[in-house]
Amino acid sequence: MSEAQAVRLSYEDGARAVELARESVESFVRHGQREQPGSMRDAFYNRTGAFVRLQSTRGRGRLRGCAGTYSEGDQLGHAIVDAAITAASDDSCGSEVGPKELDSLQISVCIVSQTTLTDDPIADIELGVHGVAIDADGSHGWMYPMLPVENDWSAAEFLSRACRKAQLPPNAWQEDDTMVTLIEGQVFREREDGGAVEAFSTE
Repeated sequence: MSEAQAVRLSYEDGARAVELARESVESFVRHGQREQPGSMRDAFYNRTGAFVRLQSTRGRGRLRGCAGTYSEGDQLGHAIVDAAITAASDDSCGSEVGPKELDSLQISVCIVSQTTLTDDPIADIELGVHGVAIDADGSHGWMYPMLPVENDWSAAEFLSRACRKAQLPPNAWQEDDTMVTLIEGQVFREREDGGAVEAFSTE
């Protein structure tokens, strides 16, 4: 079963999505305020999910935060702002991003374009293409689409880690009453060298 979402961002819109995420992180970290999207580009009024990931460029580049939703409940502009704030808060990786970290953060945004509910995740999942969400027994966990390629994970390990993030047994994805959703989209990311935003399609 597939749920198509008619949202496709141009490169310019994607670059603005990253810029909005950074503005939101900086406003929250420096002033404790929620950034308002303001006058948004047309694409940002569409209702679809978005994820924001914050990665340190220091040392081994550890994850500093990742948050978002794949549902289409809110306008994209507001979804990006909310995801960015949550990613920068202590609700994400256990410690809030501090002002001194802002210059060493690399920010990426994933705009959800399609979700697929699968009964056979090992057969259906494409590593580097799909993010994954796990729902079972009132618990929920999801993982960013680029993670298995960056960490050399197999499909089974990717699914197991998503289960553990949902505080479920690592093999919960194999249970009949577990919902496994595959997530496709567009990823836009700041370059470490400060150059133009990079664009990746996971579709």
